[in-house]
Amino acid sequence: MAHEKIINISDSNFEEEVIKSNIPVLVDFWAEWCAPCKMVEPTLESIADEYNGRIKVGRLNVDENPESASKYRITSIPSLLFFKDNKVVDMLVGAVPKEYIKDVIDRIL
Repeated sequence: MAHEKIINISDSNFEEEVIKSNIPVLVDFWAEWCAPCKMVEPTLESIADEYNGRIKVGRLNVDENPESASKYRITSIPSLLFFKDNKVVDMLVGAVPKEYIKDVIDRIL
């Protein structure tokens, strides 16, 4: 079941949810078949709770949304892209520890 604080991002709502967001956005580029992606999921849920209201957390399925994945040159998943002021300000690739993700968030907030 989807976590209520994690937004499902798609090619069609990317502009609205990510680019036009007035707070920083963490987008997890993932796929159903990707084991490391599943490992990151609980971490993202925890971060969505911890930073609720200060950062938006979303997930984009690369298989279902090839346009966005291609635009941001996603070659490995999971890829966590951090958007602020309409652009990518940082990126983490792989199933990284929560502390790494928090370090980036704290730096961009």
